[in-house]
Amino acid sequence: MSPVARFLPLIVIVAILSWASAYPVVRIALRDLPPVPLAAARYAIAAMLAGGWLAWARPPVPARGDWLRILACGAIGIALYNILFNTGEVTVSAGAASLLISAMPLIAALIAVAVMGERLSPWGWAGSLCSFAGVVLIAEGQVGGISLGSGATLVFGAAVCGALYTTLQKRLVLRYGALPTICYILIAGAACLSPWLPQALRILPGAPARCWAAVLELGVFPAAIGYAAWAFVVGHMGAARGAGLLYLLPPATLVLAFILTGEIPSVRTLLGGAIVMAGVVITNTYGHPSRAMRHGA
Repeated sequence: MSPVARFLPLIVIVAILSWASAYPVVRIALRDLPPVPLAAARYAIAAMLAGGWLAWARPPVPARGDWLRILACGAIGIALYNILFNTGEVTVSAGAASLLISAMPLIAALIAVAVMGERLSPWGWAGSLCSFAGVVLIAEGQVGGISLGSGATLVFGAAVCGALYTTLQKRLVLRYGALPTICYILIAGAACLSPWLPQALRILPGAPARCWAAVLELGVFPAAIGYAAWAFVVGHMGAARGAGLLYLLPPATLVLAFILTGEIPSVRTLLGGAIVMAGVVITNTYGHPSRAMRHGA
């Protein structure tokens, strides 16, 4: 076993725990910071770390024609995603938010069908319906239910933004690599959120230590270290094999939410989450005709 492979399980754990921590820690930070200034402060920290890595590693500068795509990824996948997600988490529990976001790969598949002409098998459509039934079940158990503008619909909107971002960034990752791409996107996202940074800087000096700790944790771990670790995992395992590990995110989030905030998910949330995950697994495994043939469907 190579030295890199020996440490790969540890790096996977770092990536999953870093991302899972975002859900409860956002809830903690929202006690003292409004949703959008929180996002601005978090990604200002992440952008400084990303800029430092770019200055040290000096990867190729993106071509002029790719800057608009980078800006779109930052605006949709970082800025709008976090505006919707943070605002939604004011009323949505951390565990429920993670389960709603877990529908993101499914949404990305449906976007590929609508925009890129990809096809889904009957199993793929069945999995899609299954997951959306789970999303509705979870949403109805949150404050405001599935009414327009409720916390659950905002978090689901964040999942749609994440799916769009996944689609948009693929060409950039293939051209520049995962880690340089996410660094450029983090900086673009921070720039889009910068109008709300002065408000965060006015609030933070009077905020308690827990708020400072939460903002630093969000900027360093989920936004910077989590992405860096995941880029390493994908580089050594491949995107397809690595994607399966993301199913560990909701369980890890539920555990961390209980440890950090004492949150206990309802039976409705757990049942809805199981339905969502089942639908995503069905769609990812049997949803595309070529994959279905490989699995004997």
